Amino acid sequence: MIKLEHVDVMNLENAIRGARNPMNSWHRMDSEYNEAGEYILGKNDLDLGQRLCKAGSDHRKFLRQIFLSVDISAPMYWWKEYDTYKVGTTANSTSTMHKIHSKVFEREDFSCDHMDESTLKVLDVIIEQLEALRGNFNETKDKVYWYSMIQLLPSSYNQMRTCTMTYENLRNMYHARKNHKLEEWRTFCKWVETLPYAAEFLID
Repeated sequence: MIKLEHVDVMNLENAIRGARNPMNSWHRMDSEYNEAGEYILGKNDLDLGQRLCKAGSDHRKFLRQIFLSVDISAPMYWWKEYDTYKVGTTANSTSTMHKIHSKVFEREDFSCDHMDESTLKVLDVIIEQLEALRGNFNETKDKVYWYSMIQLLPSSYNQMRTCTMTYENLRNMYHARKNHKLEEWRTFCKWVETLPYAAEFLID
């Protein structure tokens, strides 16, 4: 399971203007804002961006200046792989350490959509034990119960993080993970395809 919400793409205008700095070609800029406040690339600017992308990472520096913010809810096993992309990315997560005891444990807190029936029964036992530990910790504040929750928590537990990254990060993730065996990565890459100018800058 993965959810991607509250998507915001920023700084497109400045990135494209900067892409014209090496050749002093600002007079060829033909992009503008529409009535909805979206920055729409003109034919000249779009063509420049595409040519720079095809020329390689040394030339497409402008992608590192297009920023994206998104709330991602995903299981811990997915986040372990996402964390390999730490250069140029930032994430602020919901706190397992501080808030694990504040909410009832339920199946909906876990990515279990591909579990068979026997495995779901095991998960239900784990959830029951986590809930018992949570109750004991809230009643006694004994850290033995808190540590037991942290150490028992399965990697299928879902966490939400607000992430920022660049279009260059997204391009690298897309090409490395689009055929990954984890469904969450394939869903992520399909989402990348829906972003503004993804076809021209990210997936070509």
